[in-house]
Amino acid sequence: MISYILRRTLAAVILLLVVTAVTFAIFFLLPRMAGQTADQLAQQYLGKSPTKADIVAVKQNLGLDDPVYLQYWHFIKGIVAGATYDLGPTTTHCSAPCFGYSFRTHVEVWPQLTSRIPVTLSLAVGAAVMWLVSGVVIGVISALKPGSFFDRTFMGVALAGVSLPMFFTGQLALFLFTFQWPIFGRTYVPFTENPAQWANTLIPAWCSLALLYSAIYARLTRSGMLETMSEDFIRTARAKGLRERKVVARHGLRAALTPIITVFGMDLGLLLGGAVITEKVFSLPGIGQYAVQGITDNDLPPILGVTLLAAFFVVIANLVVDLLYAAADPRVRLS
Repeated sequence: MISYILRRTLAAVILLLVVTAVTFAIFFLLPRMAGQTADQLAQQYLGKSPTKADIVAVKQNLGLDDPVYLQYWHFIKGIVAGATYDLGPTTTHCSAPCFGYSFRTHVEVWPQLTSRIPVTLSLAVGAAVMWLVSGVVIGVISALKPGSFFDRTFMGVALAGVSLPMFFTGQLALFLFTFQWPIFGRTYVPFTENPAQWANTLIPAWCSLALLYSAIYARLTRSGMLETMSEDFIRTARAKGLRERKVVARHGLRAALTPIITVFGMDLGLLLGGAVITEKVFSLPGIGQYAVQGITDNDLPPILGVTLLAAFFVVIANLVVDLLYAAADPRVRLS
């Protein structure tokens, strides 16, 4: 088991380095291949009508004239150990992990990300609990009663949930339960300040996300359970005299959880990297909204920081999924 964990952890670290290299190349190498010069990149730090002396100083300070591989090394070094920028009469230190400074606000990117992570974490974890529980329960009941009224009704609701986009269901929930009937709050409140108001504000967003994702999980659970409940080991468990509840929970559902664990790890990792549409619709100051603002302002460092943070969450989520596989099925450890 320990060797399996070490192998998977090493693979996750290597994957993070590869993702970092590819992301850096997209933001810095491809623009050069498309004809963008170091002067044009330096001007984004200086705003309108910069002087030649200012452009030269920024290029020297950030090493924009260096080869791309050397810039990548400085970037990785900044993430691990921080970076020091010479601004002329003064120097400033960017603490690790350093993703640089915003072109527009000249503020460090990492503190901005860390201040927004609790918002995105609150949104993702709350919605994940709702869609996982509701999706699995609905899928199990539908599989145990295929073709029934319950099965047809909830699979129809599941199909509608998959089909309706977030910007529609989110806006509808916001209009009905925040403006038309002011049941829930409009402004996000941190959990540490007022837990009740925090939950009250996030419930419409949680329900909108849960409607979208629980539909997928209900269909996955239903198909997995229908296949599993017809296997020989299920008939053997019933022949031994086990209660139907134990047969379903310990044997049927456990065997059908493998694809659900995979999808759940990916979905949660992506949401932790920024639920862009949901945060924009519900005006939540999370990572996704920060990315949208960076794209709108053509602000490269925040976009790069959000991209790498999202990649980190996805890789870590996959690592956790691998470890859960090993705990659930000992055969996986030998692979």
